[in-house]
Amino acid sequence: MSLLDVAAGACLLLGALLALSAGAGLVKFGSTLDRMHAGTKPQVLGVLLVLLAMWLHRPTWATAGPLLLAGVSQVITVSVAAYVVARAAYWRESPSRDDGTALPPVEED
Repeated sequence: MSLLDVAAGACLLLGALLALSAGAGLVKFGSTLDRMHAGTKPQVLGVLLVLLAMWLHRPTWATAGPLLLAGVSQVITVSVAAYVVARAAYWRESPSRDDGTALPPVEED
């Protein structure tokens, strides 16, 4: 077993623990913003550590490209999704818009 295999195992274990903590935070926290932070911050770092572990297991340029593409797309999509969720939560809980007009009532099924 080489030093790269040990580093890959450590990254994989830490990434899995971070993903588990993100899931626990989603269950534990009550408000939307708390859940949003618990679901994005450790989850993204966990996925990036798992991708790093995959690259450390086979450190070639052929594997680096797809893993880098997956990591960048994960960072971009999670940040955009968190922004959309925060904006929706803000508009749902806000009594009026910025221009002073009232929001229409929300119809629930």
